Amino acid sequence: MARLFLTERAIDDLAEIQAYSIESWGQQVADTYLAKFENTFELIRSSPDILRSKREFSGRLLFCRVEKHWHVCDTIGDDVYLLTIKHGSMDLPRRVAELEPQLTQEADLLYRRIVGTK
Repeated sequence: MARLFLTERAIDDLAEIQAYSIESWGQQVADTYLAKFENTFELIRSSPDILRSKREFSGRLLFCRVEKHWHVCDTIGDDVYLLTIKHGSMDLPRRVAELEPQLTQEADLLYRRIVGTK
């Protein structure tokens, strides 16, 4: 089973999604929606091969869709790093292209922190 790590950016994204969902549809709907993210996290841990590359991006970034959101990931060794979560309504290729250098740096930094703690 792969280990899944979330960057600070991904944690912030989840908090924003939760706050928006609560404000827009209420706590119960938000909880149900975020539970789907948790289920996807488990699926990624057990089957990281569900992550797919997109031709528009470098081969390093991998993607998984959950409802209307895209999980943007990277793998280093056997570990998976959730870098950010973006809504499908945005211009995903443009936004990810803008963020890609930062995202890969964040994955590398998190990897070094984790390896340093072993």
